[in-house]
Amino acid sequence: MFAINWFDVLPVAITFVAIFLVQVLNVYFHILSDTATPRNADIVDTVTAETECPLPFNGGATTPKITNKNGSISPTISNGKLEKQTSLLDTDSGISLTSINTTTTTTAAAVTNGATPATPSTSSPTHSAHNGFPTHTISFETLGDEYHEDEDTLSLENLFPCDQTEIYASKKISFIIDELIQTEVNYVNNLRKGLTNYGQLHQCEDLPEGLGGDQRQKQLLSNIREILELHETEILPLMLRNQRDLKGLFDEFATHFEKNRFYCYVDFTMGKKQSMQLRQENREWLQSYQTKIKDKLGIDSFLVQPIQRLTRYPLLLQQFISEFYKTGISCKPVLSAVCKLETRMRRQLDVVNQAEEIHNIDELNEFDLQQQGNFRRSTEFDAQYFPTRKKYRAKIFLFDRCLVCTEVRKRRLAFRQHYNWEHVELQRPLELATSNANKTINLLIRQQDKDKPKREEYSFVAAEASVVKQWLLATHKIIEIARYEQSQRNTFSLPMDLVLGVVLAIWLIWQYL
Repeated sequence: MFAINWFDVLPVAITFVAIFLVQVLNVYFHILSDTATPRNADIVDTVTAETECPLPFNGGATTPKITNKNGSISPTISNGKLEKQTSLLDTDSGISLTSINTTTTTTAAAVTNGATPATPSTSSPTHSAHNGFPTHTISFETLGDEYHEDEDTLSLENLFPCDQTEIYASKKISFIIDELIQTEVNYVNNLRKGLTNYGQLHQCEDLPEGLGGDQRQKQLLSNIREILELHETEILPLMLRNQRDLKGLFDEFATHFEKNRFYCYVDFTMGKKQSMQLRQENREWLQSYQTKIKDKLGIDSFLVQPIQRLTRYPLLLQQFISEFYKTGISCKPVLSAVCKLETRMRRQLDVVNQAEEIHNIDELNEFDLQQQGNFRRSTEFDAQYFPTRKKYRAKIFLFDRCLVCTEVRKRRLAFRQHYNWEHVELQRPLELATSNANKTINLLIRQQDKDKPKREEYSFVAAEASVVKQWLLATHKIIEIARYEQSQRNTFSLPMDLVLGVVLAIWLIWQYL
């Protein structure tokens, strides 16, 4: 029997009380500093107004996207929440990091007819004038509900399971699902085999100097090990365990895109140029090594597989959606889930393709793009730089920590300026004499002296108003990340492993010393 006295109990009890008080204070001050902190710091490209099922491959015929609850086809939603959100974006002007402290009303949700439309919060805009045109800056929370899915996707009907027997009864749909899983198995096996062939080149005695060292090996293969780990430990297992539950398969798959787990493909694309240059410089040795290990396809075929696979996903899902409509299957939860997943895949593929242009930026000098966080989006504008009044075609790159402006010069990009998000304010003119009112964004820089007016830097004009809307949404999500990081800077918490270690150490000290 153990003899317990007050000297054994008090240290442990005091430790637990102290930890409990720290956590209570942490939560209390966290709520006071930010009542609407996002739970996920990653950019989540949830489904916006354009979130509709893609056009199936049916000879060019236009097929409606989402079916209503009564089984009728609804190609578009002309009233309700979606129209309200679109009109908000039409009148919104700008976003800035200072708006993270702006208090807005809480979004109210009403449940009607099985749907849960959300009402965006509205705050009083602050009006100002730049270039002679009135502008206004609003709290960026007004843009938040644009990221909600449409009413059909959010309907309560989609939350309940449906009979998927009818889906598997279709031979074509079953074939598509089998192909999705089998090609995933082949993909994992090919990546594993390629790493076996080319992941240990440093062990070769005749390895040329151009391929020697860990740094060159990393440049040659980029982060393909990370891609293999993602598919081998996460994607393939979720496919195998959800073979008879398609909604679960699509929902789990979409979660990985929401958590930005597929950003490894962006990293892979950003390292593509260096890898190709190394392979070209050592082409003869790699060909002889390929013959030596009896690899029929070679390293080029191995390193092109990740992008091929990422491109193949949305094509298979589009075929699935097409057959779903053709057969007239009434299993709406599965349809909503596959549409959501396909949209996320296409958006991720767009970012991957845009990331390939980053290494085309010249004249960076000492500015390191690798230190600017995750790459999010690039967009072309007709830009006017106000300090010099120079006009040129610009491509703007959005990173987690800054905005990078480049000038388009045929196939090359010349670095011009970069701006940290805490110094930037984006505004849209309320009125313009021309038809470019909804296509224009003004970039202003806040002075270190708060009494000084904001300095105008750029005016960006897009080809379409929709480009500006999507660009503002992307900047909104980046600022949301900054908001989350700032809210965490003033909080204090103790990790659980440290807490348990302290408790165990105190108990051992009092018990045996």
